[in-house]
Amino acid sequence: MLTGKLVRLRAVEPTDFESIWRWSHDPEVMRWMSSGYPESFVQAQERLAAAPRNSYENCRFIIESLHDQRAVGFVRLRDAKPEVGNAELDIQLGEKDVWGRGYATEAMRLMCRYGFNEMRLHRITLDFAADNTAARRVYEKVGFVEEGRVRECFRRDGKWHDMILMGLLEGELRD
Repeated sequence: MLTGKLVRLRAVEPTDFESIWRWSHDPEVMRWMSSGYPESFVQAQERLAAAPRNSYENCRFIIESLHDQRAVGFVRLRDAKPEVGNAELDIQLGEKDVWGRGYATEAMRLMCRYGFNEMRLHRITLDFAADNTAARRVYEKVGFVEEGRVRECFRRDGKWHDMILMGLLEGELRD
């Protein structure tokens, strides 16, 4: 487990499935995410249960609030490649009552520190919808730098949106 002042990153447990499913069906939570195709709770439970265990290539954690020990989101490093020391980061805060309180920032710092120190990564990247200004603030606070833009590749609310690509190199993480 990785612990900060606000959150703990811990392995995903079967008891987390209900929260994950609920988050994936909340339009506000999913506003800037690719939601995929609808699935029932049982389908989601089976998919999550069949997910491979944490490994170098795909390492995911539940973000747990230290205040009340409840799952509030998840974070993962995926597609890690030891040959080049790169991985992609995904984060989602599903519980809206913790938005804007520093939980995402701390979870990202913990996960990036884990990636650089434990996984020996050199570079962590991410992408997000350009109009998601709250996400941009968090990423920049942690130290991510904009590296590019993919034009009109994400559709939401009948409109095409650009995606921003950001990267963080080992040694650039801001506390």
